[in-house]
Amino acid sequence: MYVSNAWPGFWRAALLALALLVGLGGAPTVLAQADPDREAATAVGGVSPDTWRQVRSGETGPNFRDSRAESTYNLVNASGETWRQLRNRWVSPFGLIAIGGMIVVIAVFYVIVGRKDLSGPRTGRKLLRWPLLVRSIHWTVATLFIVLALTGLNLLYGKFVFRPLFGDAVWGAMISASKVSHNYLGPLFGILLIVLLARVLKHNWPKKHDLEWFKQGGGLVGKGHPDAGFANGGEKLWFWLLATVGIVVVVSGFVLDFPNYGQGRDTMQWANIIHAVGALGLTAVALGHIYIGTIGSEGSLEGMTTGYVDETWAKDHHNLWYEEVKDQAVSEQQISAGRPPPDDSEEAATRS
Repeated sequence: MYVSNAWPGFWRAALLALALLVGLGGAPTVLAQADPDREAATAVGGVSPDTWRQVRSGETGPNFRDSRAESTYNLVNASGETWRQLRNRWVSPFGLIAIGGMIVVIAVFYVIVGRKDLSGPRTGRKLLRWPLLVRSIHWTVATLFIVLALTGLNLLYGKFVFRPLFGDAVWGAMISASKVSHNYLGPLFGILLIVLLARVLKHNWPKKHDLEWFKQGGGLVGKGHPDAGFANGGEKLWFWLLATVGIVVVVSGFVLDFPNYGQGRDTMQWANIIHAVGALGLTAVALGHIYIGTIGSEGSLEGMTTGYVDETWAKDHHNLWYEEVKDQAVSEQQISAGRPPPDDSEEAATRS
């Protein structure tokens, strides 16, 4: 029997995320009370109706123009106002609805359905599923994802939650730390995400039986569990979300992180909107992924902490893969004694 030592760290991260999300629960009221005109007046004290008419017509004085090099870009411009309105009136509420809604769905699902237990007792025989290298990359990417999600949420909502609670000094330090960590860890996350996706790509090509997996809701509809290879339909969906939306988030993040390659402010504004929408959506879906991989399904977390899964779990969730590798099962005693199977390799572990 393996007892994961990852649980204390997991629960600390979960409690931290929960505390932030509970605080964000009060953000809609604050957002509704926010005065966009007052915000603009604070940022640019000289803004007036006449100034905005000049901005929209493109006729602004030198006080509102970028003076670097020979730039004629207006620092106060209509596209910037459009970006601000999109961020405040659409992106911010979307994030609260997506993440808050997912938390509610997971809570209701757990109360009604509960944990997915194994169909029978554990056999005590294990199958290698994830080699050490893949597990290491996965946990590094997962940790970076959580840090980036929390810092990103703080950058988007922090002033509505923490500024009233702790004051300008604490809030300013939090925002500064969030900005620096987000900007520096983002590129590292992007590189490692691509490496991880490349490592597991061969297991995530769609197969015909994946359609049946979705029709049966991963085993929630009908009798028995639908067929699944090394990766089931849900895991493949998460993979392709990361391979599409995730890459878009990474690319837009690079555009924001490195503004010294000729991109204009308009490009940066749209990159910011795309980055925020994609990141908020992925964060919401990631909560479901975390739930299923931890408390939602018995035995799932063991595969990514120890590398091995019990035969019963393999038969329940990935029966087609189990049939291919069942002859490689080893006892817990062998693993504890440091005697893995002779072909304890990535090829043996991930054969599909």
